[in-house]
Amino acid sequence: MNLTQLNDAVGEFLEARPAVEQGIETGVRDLWVHTYAECATIDAAIYTPIISLTLQGQKEVRWGAHSEVFCPGDSFVVSHDLPVQSRVVRASQQEPFRALALNLDVPLLRDLHHELDRPLPIDDDANVIESSVADDELVAAFGRYFMLNSDESAMRLMGPIIRREIHARLLLAPNARMLRRLLDQESQAAQIAKAIVHIRQNLSTKLSVDRLSRLSGMSLRSFHAHFKSITDTTPLQYQKELRLIEARRLMQAEGKAVGTAAFEVGYESPTQFSREFARRFGQPPSRDTAQSASL
Repeated sequence: MNLTQLNDAVGEFLEARPAVEQGIETGVRDLWVHTYAECATIDAAIYTPIISLTLQGQKEVRWGAHSEVFCPGDSFVVSHDLPVQSRVVRASQQEPFRALALNLDVPLLRDLHHELDRPLPIDDDANVIESSVADDELVAAFGRYFMLNSDESAMRLMGPIIRREIHARLLLAPNARMLRRLLDQESQAAQIAKAIVHIRQNLSTKLSVDRLSRLSGMSLRSFHAHFKSITDTTPLQYQKELRLIEARRLMQAEGKAVGTAAFEVGYESPTQFSREFARRFGQPPSRDTAQSASL
């Protein structure tokens, strides 16, 4: 199955489902379809470790000082949980933006790496989001995995095999440099990943950078340097970004009041929360929520 055939198959899959944009479960383990029928405004989100394959249209993703546009045939890999800004820059009713995204299993990647005769080369000049044009074999594997959604028996039998194949092909791909750094659980990349998990699990508590550096087994100076080299931000800025994105989700998706959402993510002052929210999203939280509800 080539890219055009996979895009057509995803289009047929979407025709039988309600016109819901963004993440749609395919019924296949960890595999999602993302689709937009029109160009979108800049949105804030938290990317978790994934590999995404763009099928149609174009999408821009920004993080820190970086920005990249992904086109049909491009695959991009996210190695760590990362707050980003994204927007669809090419889409229409006739040719909506479409992409497949597979949640990555880092322990599986480590298991696969152990099966190799020799370690894969490690590149220190790696980025938390890396892209490349997907080769025919990776596209075909994605296609075979996606097509399991129509056959439950095949899904049970072949799903684990094809999922493993995709991870194996990714391990050898040019855009998996940061993932390969994660394979060594004592590496700085793996230690920063642990720190990120701690921040996300304790989002509403006051951040102790000293504690994070000890958790990571690094000096404070070293921890700051490695954290910024991977996330392109500081630990405190990273936590603030996660808090604002999560508070926005609580208000828009769960209908939480501004003060309630602010408190749940760790803000003690609703005034400070509203000020930082407006600085981040361009308008106060009450107006942002009302605008979202009207769409």
